[in-house]
Amino acid sequence: MNSYTNMGVGAFLGTVFVLMSVSIASEGIFHSETPEKEGFAIVAEEAAPAEAAPEVAATPIAVLLASADATAGEAVFKKCASCHSIEKGGPNKVGPDLWGLVDRPIASHEGFSYSAAMTEFSQGGTVLWTWDHLNEFLLAPKKHIPGTAMGFAGLKKDDERANLILYLHTQADTPVALPDPAATN
Repeated sequence: MNSYTNMGVGAFLGTVFVLMSVSIASEGIFHSETPEKEGFAIVAEEAAPAEAAPEVAATPIAVLLASADATAGEAVFKKCASCHSIEKGGPNKVGPDLWGLVDRPIASHEGFSYSAAMTEFSQGGTVLWTWDHLNEFLLAPKKHIPGTAMGFAGLKKDDERANLILYLHTQADTPVALPDPAATN
């Protein structure tokens, strides 16, 4: 062998020796034990089985509507306005126009493409947006109609929900009669 080959092999072996020595030394200095329990436990809410009953509001809507305020409901509607219009003949946005919603057949607004879950729930337009359906849907949309495309989490406060429903009720050519709170007792 010539001296240049010996120097090259020696340099390579010297570099490998230095790197291995640094690796072993750094492992000894910075060694950390494997934890018994890894990080934070992430607890995810399990999806409710399909046969589970949807969440139902505790107070009947007729009782809530008796003390509701449509003006306050108009303020609550601002949460809905990014996806829905409320004008007569208004445009469909991400969601359908809500003019004349109370007692309108579910999934029936002209020109809007409803999700399969909403269409199935409507039973071909025979199910109406009754006071109770509106109340339960606005409480938890995805629990009332599993699979709906509506990404809204819902209105948990009874008074907000009642105010919004009363406001939606007023947005019609001929609003339907309010339910009798005495009939729920």
